Amino acid sequence: MALAWASVRECPPTYPGDSRVPRYAARVIPWIVFALVAVPLVVVGFVATRRRTAAGEHPASEDAQARALTEQEFAEAEAYEAKWREEDKERYHEERLP
Repeated sequence: MALAWASVRECPPTYPGDSRVPRYAARVIPWIVFALVAVPLVVVGFVATRRRTAAGEHPASEDAQARALTEQEFAEAEAYEAKWREEDKERYHEERLP
């Protein structure tokens, strides 16, 4: 903020009675409008993507048996990942720097 204000103060008025405020506002207002439009669009897109991902993991037509199988596969994958991390941690400590 200080840098932007400093650059406005350095610009002398072009004619008597000219104010620095309109020139400063002309530089800042497009950024404010951009923030007020772009940020909500990004948030809405993120929320929509999250909902689609969550819905894809468990489709509405999925029965209890299919849901249990999916949960079992996730549990197996997480167990494998934990085992791999432990092995990798041991391998990391065994490595020696040259």
